[in-house]
Amino acid sequence: MERKLEKLKIKGFKSVRDQELRLGNLNVFIGGNGSGKSNLIEVFRFLREILSENLQQYTAQKGGADALLYFGRKTTDRIYLFLEYSEGLDAETSNSYQIELAPTDEDSLYVAYEDAYYHERRRYHQPFDLPISRGGAESKLRRNVHIAAQQIASDLQEYLVYHFHDTSDSAPMRGTSDVEDNRYLRPKAENLAAFLYYLQQAHGQHFRNIESATRLVAPFFDKFRLSPSRLNAEKIRLEWAEKGDDGYFGPSALSDGTLRFICLATLLLQPTPPRLVLLDEPELGLHPAAINVLAGLLRSASANTQIVAATQSVTLVNQLELSELWAVDREEHQSTFRSLRDADMSAWLDEYSIGDLWEKNLLGARP
Repeated sequence: MERKLEKLKIKGFKSVRDQELRLGNLNVFIGGNGSGKSNLIEVFRFLREILSENLQQYTAQKGGADALLYFGRKTTDRIYLFLEYSEGLDAETSNSYQIELAPTDEDSLYVAYEDAYYHERRRYHQPFDLPISRGGAESKLRRNVHIAAQQIASDLQEYLVYHFHDTSDSAPMRGTSDVEDNRYLRPKAENLAAFLYYLQQAHGQHFRNIESATRLVAPFFDKFRLSPSRLNAEKIRLEWAEKGDDGYFGPSALSDGTLRFICLATLLLQPTPPRLVLLDEPELGLHPAAINVLAGLLRSASANTQIVAATQSVTLVNQLELSELWAVDREEHQSTFRSLRDADMSAWLDEYSIGDLWEKNLLGARP
């Protein structure tokens, strides 16, 4: 992995009063309902909306500035976000981005200021400071042509939160999609069939790896049978074959759990994943055996991309290392995020699993 998000600071956003996180390659956040896991994931979605110059619409959709500020504007008058990216084998260079948002009298938010930075750490003590904008209704980051701004904008553009929970009969992933809609896997896998077809045609080994992973959780599955519709070559739907059967089945014949796992395997085993993969409770609806396979996919994918995931699954936690986990707690009316990489549990791990320690409340983040 050449470039990763090294540091994230959050102040005044929803349940987060003031937190700084130093992220690794695989970051799985555990905690009970209402602890703030989803608010952390929402920060990344918020940043993407800011980049897209959609701050005003996003704020209105979320209930106004008062709903986004920590305990409302009577308590908090600013949202501050800071991201620092490192690049190179020894992280010899870094890019940073900061933005401060303030409420208006109309209960919206405006950009008080935003800046980008570029730092060659070995050559200079201080980073190069690039002011982006002051006092605007929307961000101007993606309009700035400087390389420091463009690199950060490129990263933020990829901040898609993947959420494969809707597997109902009317879910888009079960329907047809445009064959050419294959540049990236969409957040709810709306273009699953088209994206898998692209992998089949252009990245055969990655496609076969997805099929192999699917067989691990669905032994009846043989292979995908993907091709554009013979009646409309611009459309495609997910079709597959069962072992020992010459026929083929459509997406309606897949269970919810199997379909969700196919989406996850496609996301994590693709040849060019996003720089940062964001997953909110990916284990929902999966059999424990499938969750075990998912843990392996997360770890292997984290060698090529950075992963931030929120979970409540003890089964998933049991397959991970303490260094990959973060405890999320609600303490003194605020969300806190604590890396477990330095937690000394050696006296317990000979007898108990990490999931056991979590359930016994020895890690915090009480489920």
